Amino acid sequence: MALTESSFGRFSSIRVLVPGTGTRFRCGGLRVALQTARLLYTLRHTEVVTYRERTDRHPFLDDLIRNESGPGSALWIVSWGFDVPRTLELLRGKNVVYQAHSSGYGFDLPPGVPVVAVSRNTLGYWADRAPRNPLFLVPNALEPHWINQGARPGSAAQRTRSERPIDVLVQLRKSSPYVLNQLVPALQAQGLRVEVQSGWVDDLVELFNSSKVYLYDSAEYWRGRGVSEGFGLPPLEALACGCVVFSSFNHALADMLTPGVTAHQIGQGTLANDQARIAAAVANSYGWLPDAATLEGLLAEVAERRWCERWGHVLTQLEDLRAHGAMGVSAEAALRSPSTRRLRWMQRFERLRSKVVDRLRG
Repeated sequence: MALTESSFGRFSSIRVLVPGTGTRFRCGGLRVALQTARLLYTLRHTEVVTYRERTDRHPFLDDLIRNESGPGSALWIVSWGFDVPRTLELLRGKNVVYQAHSSGYGFDLPPGVPVVAVSRNTLGYWADRAPRNPLFLVPNALEPHWINQGARPGSAAQRTRSERPIDVLVQLRKSSPYVLNQLVPALQAQGLRVEVQSGWVDDLVELFNSSKVYLYDSAEYWRGRGVSEGFGLPPLEALACGCVVFSSFNHALADMLTPGVTAHQIGQGTLANDQARIAAAVANSYGWLPDAATLEGLLAEVAERRWCERWGHVLTQLEDLRAHGAMGVSAEAALRSPSTRRLRWMQRFERLRSKVVDRLRG
């Protein structure tokens, strides 16, 4: 008999875990987690749950665990990097999903814990590291004000804008020493107006709308930390505002950005080459931007409406997994892949066995 939603029921609610919502936790990861909770609320009742910082606005993880027994009917979403192993241990036996942003943290997932990756780069990482865990893909979404207010060619915002006073925009955080210490001074020496944004900005959309070229070079930043670029929203934000983007293509940036089409490689061979290309883009931005159809298609894929459609399908599949007993399954029943060490020894043994058989036949 076909499985139906009415036969097994939907998740009663969704709980998005974050360490806290105060200023010391403010970062891109928190912003995405809060956006996840806001959008999931349109699909199921959703609440933010904290586990380090207590607040009157949100329930606290330890209190919920103490007061609720058994698996329950709520779906828990964990995502906070190095905290994931601990939170998964606390939520053992419950309906838990790992929303995977960056990769490279080094931990393994318990069997049966589904992974919702935000990029194909991260999906591939977990498809290699945990190939028997249920895997899904829901790319992050641009918040609507970027798409609605961005002054890209053909947009309503662009028609009301007469000029872009900033030639080149750089954001200090994640920028490489090459960009800050070599490229920026060289561009300034050419007479270009370069803005290095380091502090709080009330209206980031207006800052991007005022810029012709945007530089984003995060490869060294993430390589130095040993984890990956989880998604790379800033280049998409810049494209939505009509900026020519010069970017690195590390990790998840390669998901959305195509060299020479939607973005241009930064640090391409020599400093002189970068200077010449960026100066040309400043002089003729339209000649370096992607065509309108390509850009609008890219933005449509990262719109919040598309995100909700994808998560709606994922929730249905997660509920089916639970109905089949394949979610929160015991370690004994779950499918698992042999360890890398065991696989290597098995393959070496098979090669050795084949050589012995061939010699005996000879």
